[in-house]
Amino acid sequence: MPTPDPAEGAAESAVPVDAPPPPETAGASPSAPDRPRRRRTDAWLSRWMAQVAELGRLRASHPMLDAEIDEQVGRRIRIGDRWLADFASSNYLGFDLDREIAASVPEYVATWGTQPGWARMLGSPVLYRRIEEAVAELVGTEDALVLPTTTLIHLSVIPLLAGDGAIFLDGRAHKTLYDGAMIARGHGASIQRFRHNDHEHLEDLLRASTVRPRLIAIDGVNSMTGNAPDVRELARLAREHEALLYLDDAHGFGVIGERGTDELCEWGKRGNGVVRHQGETYDSVVLVAGFSHAFSSMLSFIALPSGLKDALKVAAPPYLYSGPSPVASLATALVGLTVNDKRGDLNRYEAYRKTQRILDRLRELGVSTPNRSGFPLVQIPLARPEDLDPAGRYLFERGVYVTMAAYPLVPKDEVGFRIQVTAANGDDEVDLLCDVLGELDERFQLQHDRTRRPLLEEHRAGT
Repeated sequence: MPTPDPAEGAAESAVPVDAPPPPETAGASPSAPDRPRRRRTDAWLSRWMAQVAELGRLRASHPMLDAEIDEQVGRRIRIGDRWLADFASSNYLGFDLDREIAASVPEYVATWGTQPGWARMLGSPVLYRRIEEAVAELVGTEDALVLPTTTLIHLSVIPLLAGDGAIFLDGRAHKTLYDGAMIARGHGASIQRFRHNDHEHLEDLLRASTVRPRLIAIDGVNSMTGNAPDVRELARLAREHEALLYLDDAHGFGVIGERGTDELCEWGKRGNGVVRHQGETYDSVVLVAGFSHAFSSMLSFIALPSGLKDALKVAAPPYLYSGPSPVASLATALVGLTVNDKRGDLNRYEAYRKTQRILDRLRELGVSTPNRSGFPLVQIPLARPEDLDPAGRYLFERGVYVTMAAYPLVPKDEVGFRIQVTAANGDDEVDLLCDVLGELDERFQLQHDRTRRPLLEEHRAGT
């Protein structure tokens, strides 16, 4: 869930806590002893609940929100008596259905039990070391530290890296990055938000700031638009301004990777993430990613220098106190890394091929999508945001399951739905989706370039 950037068309910032006050009203510096540690009132909760009221209404009534899924066969799911083609799954490589990976779990559970009984600081099965070594080799970093989720990493590591310094947060950073920054703010860091992917704005903020240390926090492949930032430019800014670039590549890891003459498609090969895909180094760059999407396993990692890893082992709460990941997750991650080496590029090609079919269909219809990358997250805004409920119901009735993109999950001018494409989606399912997109455009009107520009202007004017 990104936090909408007012510059991108949201009437208000859809975050539960006010953004940091502007300099003229900020009062004491972030490191001052008398700096308030929280807002003076709790009125933010009332505003936040008002923001999510429409989402709450949809959740209570819409069949594609908070759904109970009764059965799954391949990439088809059953909800009640209705079977649907699933285009909401983020298991991009289809590893959740891979027989070799699934068959490996019983042996690991027989050896290690269902879950390790120790916090990582007390002891870790050797599986952790093997995963960390394989991840470091894959992404090309000195070391890696495995923890259960990216959310835990953001909430614990961002405050440690920021200290009493400054966090420069992308205007559409994922909500968990924002939450990690807010925890850091409570410990003395300041937060400055720069317009989404606006390098000049970021550089202006960096030049104006005298605070150290500095952390630039941004998504890799964006979870809604499917686009990636210019990592090379961001890394250059980080190095020139003595900052650390902190990248959450949850949707890029496993999907895109290093380029090479033997690549099967323009997503690259090996799936080693956005940094390697853009040919950047890890100088002043920290990569965070998870196995929960492409590798279909509940596990995450931070790729980093060994010295920083040693520091986090005694300072990061998830390493010290959190319960460990289940053995099944460790097993599917470890075996998944092996399967990725053997045939991951074939799975990536399948996801790529099917994604291109869908994007070709949108171009044929003249439908606008923020997706410029060709990666397998395709957001489709509606021309009229108020059509979200009936358009979603039409998709459901036609047997297509997607991710509903309601406000405040996205800015108001981007309300619609998101398609996620996996290697396991069948060509017949893609055929169905392409047909239904045409029907949907006729009945409800998807956004076209001619309708998107006035909608953007309307929302930016606050009307």
